[in-house]
Amino acid sequence: MHAFWGRLRRRPRRGKPAGNDINIRTTYNGFGLALAGGFNLDQPRKFNSFIHSKVMNIFLAAFLFLLALVVVLALIVVGIYNRLVALRNRFKNAFAQIDVQLKRRYDLIPNLVETARGYLKHEHSTLEDVIKARNVAYTASQAAAANPADAGAVKNLLGAETGLAGALSRLMMVSEAYPDLKANQNMMQLTEELTSTENKISFARQAYNDSVMVYNTTRETFPNVVFAGMFGFTAAQLFQIEDQAQREAPKVSFS
Repeated sequence: MHAFWGRLRRRPRRGKPAGNDINIRTTYNGFGLALAGGFNLDQPRKFNSFIHSKVMNIFLAAFLFLLALVVVLALIVVGIYNRLVALRNRFKNAFAQIDVQLKRRYDLIPNLVETARGYLKHEHSTLEDVIKARNVAYTASQAAAANPADAGAVKNLLGAETGLAGALSRLMMVSEAYPDLKANQNMMQLTEELTSTENKISFARQAYNDSVMVYNTTRETFPNVVFAGMFGFTAAQLFQIEDQAQREAPKVSFS
C-alpha cells in the first residue's frame, strides 16, 4: 500500500509544463507574429515595439517633408521680395534722373520770366500764370521725389507738369509778337537751355517708364502678385501725359 502511494507521488502530472513557457510549436507570419499553434509571452511586447517604431518613422518622415516644404516656400518668398525690391529701386533711381532735369528747368523758368518781363509789360497775367504753374509743379515734384513709388504723388506731378507746359506754350506764343524780345541774347540763351533740358527730361522719362513697366509686370505675375500686396509693393505710376497735344516739349526756341 505504501509502495503504491509512493509510485503515485513520483508520477508526473500530465498536461503541466515544466517551467513558465508553453512548449507548443508556433507558426509566424512575415512580421514574426504568432498566427496559430502556440503563443510566446514576449510576443505582445515585440508587437508594441514594432508598431511604435513604425508610427515614429511615419511622423518623422511627415515632419521632415513639412520642414522641407516650408524651407522651399520661404526661399521662394525671399526671392520674390528681393526681386521686387531691386526693380522698385531701379525705377526710383530712374525717377531721380527725371527730378534732376525738372529742377534744372524750374531754375531756368524764373530767369526766363524776368527777362521777358521787361518786354511783355502788357502780358502780366501770362507771366504770372507761368510762375504760378512753376511753383505748383515744383511743390509736386518734391512730393514725388520723396517717394516715387507713391502713384498718387507722381500723378499729381503729371497734372502740374501739364499745367506748366501749357503756361510756357502760351508765353512762347505771346513772345513771337515781340521781335526785340526774340533778339535778346539772354532770352535766346535761356530758351536754348530750356529746350535742351526738355529733351533730357524726355529721355529720362522714357528710361523711367521702361523701369516701371518691368516692375509692374513682375509685380502682377503669379505667384509674385500673391505676396506683393502683403509686402506693400503697390503699382507704380508711369510718367506720361494723357493729353496728346501736351506730349511734346513746349516750343521755346526763338531762332
